[in-house]
Amino acid sequence: MLPTVDFCGTQMTRLLIGANPFGGFSHQNRERDAFMRNFHTPEQILITWERAWKAGINTFVTNNETTHVVETTKKYIANGGPMNWIGQLAIGKFPNMEASIDSACAIGCKALFFHGGLMDKLFQEKDEKTVRAWVSHAKAKGVPVGVAGHLPEVHLWINKMDLVDFHVVPFFNCGSLHVAGGGDRFWLEDMPRAIDVIQTILKPCIAYKVLGAGRIDAFTGLSYAYRNIKPGDVINLGMNRADNDNIVEEDVRIVAELLK
Repeated sequence: MLPTVDFCGTQMTRLLIGANPFGGFSHQNRERDAFMRNFHTPEQILITWERAWKAGINTFVTNNETTHVVETTKKYIANGGPMNWIGQLAIGKFPNMEASIDSACAIGCKALFFHGGLMDKLFQEKDEKTVRAWVSHAKAKGVPVGVAGHLPEVHLWINKMDLVDFHVVPFFNCGSLHVAGGGDRFWLEDMPRAIDVIQTILKPCIAYKVLGAGRIDAFTGLSYAYRNIKPGDVINLGMNRADNDNIVEEDVRIVAELLK
């Protein structure tokens, strides 16, 4: 097992495996989206999780909207899969966020957080009432609650409220443009701003997009990330076996060496 930390009451490895490749969210182009999505059938997703567990990862992250990924998550947990599941929650397939929360808890999430695009929008509208209502409903379920958000200001705004248990912070605020339909953006100057936020927030953080959605070499990006996040923080990393069948094991070896 890779080194672990107590993340809001659950022992989690400092490397988590994400699911953007499973759903075809490449943050590069539509052709690559389709390439990822076509490879990652439910069977391939289960193989990836099995290999992640055997390599030393004990937690995975998925959204609750991509149908084949959600159904595979249900199957994995129902069949006693050993890894923890952290749910990224949206409301596109639910009547409201409360129903989304109820569904994730019924499946068996160990923690949940609200999608960054939703939090960006609430921040723009300064809708503190909705944030408080969502967090209250989730905490009543007895699971740790976090927020994502593509803009550093989103996390500072939420942090002042002292509501949530953890933050999910991207190294690139590319997604902040999604609300306006502007597409993806990966600028290196975003990285130190993200690190400033992670170091300012005392609560544990999940760092993601530390490799710029495949634009940065794994050793270089992971080394930079682990040197700059807090000791109790973890990294969520998508691993696309369609590109490299051994990518899970290779990423784990890099992290094991960096955390030695």
